[in-house]
Amino acid sequence: MRYLLDTHVWIWSQENPERLGTKTRHELADLDAERFVSPISTLEIARLVHIGLLRLKHAFAEWKNLSLANLHAETIGLTHEIAWDAYNLPGKFHNDPADRVLVATARIERLTLMTADDLILKYPHVKALCATT
Repeated sequence: MRYLLDTHVWIWSQENPERLGTKTRHELADLDAERFVSPISTLEIARLVHIGLLRLKHAFAEWKNLSLANLHAETIGLTHEIAWDAYNLPGKFHNDPADRVLVATARIERLTLMTADDLILKYPHVKALCATT
């Protein structure tokens, strides 16, 4: 399987792994699975740290490097195609720009989006795995 981690899944995997479901923890431990994170998640993490809603165990640069190594994950690029698709998604989708970029990335790169976001899980035009199962 090939997974894109939603921002909260990336954070939880390092800061609160007990919030992840058994299936998700199993998939994150499976070395045959490919895992990716988007730079848009870094933007969201920076915002959360900036407004005081998140404290990381390490400075971000170290946290990022450690978390990517722990997850055997890679950073996936944000392309012009993804940026365009974020606001040209089929059907109805909510207006959160980061969620739009994550959904567009998953669709274009044919990834399963690991998320606990009900709006994404209910969106029929992206393959998603509920992170709390």
